[in-house]
Amino acid sequence: MSGTPYAAVTATVAGGQLAGGSWNPDAPGLPVLALHGITANHLSWQLVASALPDTRVIAPDLRGRGRSGELPGPFTLNDLADDLAGMLDALGVERAVVAGHSMGAFVAVRFAERHPERVVRLVLVDGGLPIPWPRDIPPEQVTAVALGPALERLRRTFASAEDYEQFWRQHPAIGPWWNDTFARYVAYDLVGEAPTLRSSVSEEAVSVNSVELYGDGGYAEALAGLGLPVAFIRAPRGLLDGPPLYQPTVVAEWKERLPGMSVHEADDVNHYTILMTDHGLRHVLPLLDPPAVEPPASDPKESPA
Repeated sequence: MSGTPYAAVTATVAGGQLAGGSWNPDAPGLPVLALHGITANHLSWQLVASALPDTRVIAPDLRGRGRSGELPGPFTLNDLADDLAGMLDALGVERAVVAGHSMGAFVAVRFAERHPERVVRLVLVDGGLPIPWPRDIPPEQVTAVALGPALERLRRTFASAEDYEQFWRQHPAIGPWWNDTFARYVAYDLVGEAPTLRSSVSEEAVSVNSVELYGDGGYAEALAGLGLPVAFIRAPRGLLDGPPLYQPTVVAEWKERLPGMSVHEADDVNHYTILMTDHGLRHVLPLLDPPAVEPPASDPKESPA
């Protein structure tokens, strides 16, 4: 990772500057636009970028997260998607392979819906398919039920960077697989001054987006109406290293509804390690590599998933 060319990037968007990073910024060919999850930041893609030395990987901090944490709302998936167009414009990129992890996959779908001319194909990493919502849970409780410890950390302060790392090391889906990738990702998330350090992530942004992950508001229809290649990869274990985010029956239902979607099963990973460990990487890379050869732009509907 340390030897991978990297540059911080910014783009002017509504309300201020959208931040992020670009790996291999001088690589020719089609870039990958990589989108992180609901309480994450762009460094969740660092391991992927280091494994694609011939591909430009552009990863923003989505509005309300990372160095974009101070951007004001609105924070809807549509707003996050429109920010991406501003980032590509600022970097002089017309089209990209768009990959999203977790909530980032939902942003990718909305981006493809709203800016179809900018997207060659989608790669959805354990996200992007509507999540079945137990309708007996009041909407105001959905965020807490869905995110658990991830939400708890947004409400806490930490005396030191070491304390924050220790908090993460106790996470059941991350701690046992702790590595340098997780360490850099966690350190980047921390903002403020000791002894009241905190996560960069806006709880308001998370609250808005968490209730958008169930397919309401026209999202399910937007996904079903995509006319471009889509690849979906499922992690067999979830956010707490237990039950998966998606049961196979849910994926099968969407495969019927989206016959052009290819489905891929990862093994022995959870929702986080699918993206941020070497073992997970071997499942994700084949869907991204080689992305640098751009297919004909005549009619993406004719391209296989």
